[in-house]
Amino acid sequence: IHKKKYLILIPTYNERKNIKFIVNKIKKNLKFKYDILFIDDNSNDGTKKILQKLKSKTFKIINRKKKLGIGSAHKEGIKYGYKKGYKLIISLDCDGTHDPKHINKMIKLSLKYDLILTNRFALKNSLSGWDFHRKFITTFRHMLVRLLFNTNLDSSGAFRCYNTNNIKLKNILKAKHDGYFFFTESTIILKNFGYLIG
Repeated sequence: IHKKKYLILIPTYNERKNIKFIVNKIKKNLKFKYDILFIDDNSNDGTKKILQKLKSKTFKIINRKKKLGIGSAHKEGIKYGYKKGYKLIISLDCDGTHDPKHINKMIKLSLKYDLILTNRFALKNSLSGWDFHRKFITTFRHMLVRLLFNTNLDSSGAFRCYNTNNIKLKNILKAKHDGYFFFTESTIILKNFGYLIG
């Protein structure tokens, strides 16, 4: 398969206030060719209307009939990326917590690694601005996974890059969870298969 440009995967659910912000940030920071795929889980706040206005050759949308889970949305987007022959699939949240400027570095790292993860625990202030509940859940999950699976990877983050030349789709889809645990489950599975994770 001739590999095309990069696919940026963004799941949405009631993200009306954030869509234009994240799109503008992507445009500002990325100087190469890319497509954006939004996967919307039947938002009811006007998100779908904004997405329809953006729809074009480079802005693609999958509208789902109900909220099926963040992991499920990622799996659907990843399957789309493989089917269409994209070289890299980069996933990020729509709420602004993932800065698109880091995508440039992730693309460089994809020459060396099969899967590139971001790490919210590498710097002390990475979680600044988060409320206590979100900080607690994220930190507790990270420590638990670190203990159970003997890894320093921040495996629960959704800001990541898949090298489709190297990773087999069927191995990603061995992760069965459709919620947030998809990220940890798929990371551990890929690690166990011997893929290089950076």
